[in-house]
Amino acid sequence: MQALETATLDDWPDPVEVLNADSASELVLICEHASNHIPAEYGGLGVSASELQRHIAWDVGAAAVTRGLAATLGCAAFLGTYSRLLVDLNRPYGSDTSRPVISEYTAIPGNRGLAPQELAHRRARIFDPFHDAVAAFLDRRATAGVPARIAAIHSFTPVYRRVARPWHVGVLYERPGGYPQRVMAALARDPMLVVGENEPYTIDRESDYAIPVHGTDRGHPALLLEIRNDLIADSAGARDWTARLAAIL
Repeated sequence: MQALETATLDDWPDPVEVLNADSASELVLICEHASNHIPAEYGGLGVSASELQRHIAWDVGAAAVTRGLAATLGCAAFLGTYSRLLVDLNRPYGSDTSRPVISEYTAIPGNRGLAPQELAHRRARIFDPFHDAVAAFLDRRATAGVPARIAAIHSFTPVYRRVARPWHVGVLYERPGGYPQRVMAALARDPMLVVGENEPYTIDRESDYAIPVHGTDRGHPALLLEIRNDLIADSAGARDWTARLAAIL
């Protein structure tokens, strides 16, 4: 019986992994797409195991970079522990992309026709606890008078829908000036890097959550870094980008 209970707990981990919860660093990292885990009862949402290793299920390499930055800089970090296909933590809950029925060219059968009870379950079990943890941490910071700067760590595929993307890294933001521009300028000093300003995506409230809600609405400087995932897919690449970003952030 104990073994069964342990397996069940492992299959449904806490929805947020928090690193350096007592950190005094101003920098706060958020990595919503850190994991491709889907509990066994969902049958992979009808998606093959090989597809679940791709960018459609998580941000490849983002967790390793986030962990590396947290260890190097001693800053707090919040990592999601479930696949973005089950619920996307960086989408307003209930939006069309928060539980996609197709991602790039891959159908997600397990997200079709979800009952209200299932929608409520995913929100209560995964989405709300993750963002409640971030909000509570930022509330404590505000009460203590400690400033915060938010960096969300993501990765993107070098080819999407057969279109190649030239950037090595993108700096995304909702509120221009200051923090995002300083980070972008620091990255651009490396002549080997192609740096995109709000590329390959942009921040908007229809398709993004963390930066508008935890950053802009609370008055915190905030940016989202998109690193091309073939650059951080292995441990050497993740270490290289951890060192590069640690010197800048």
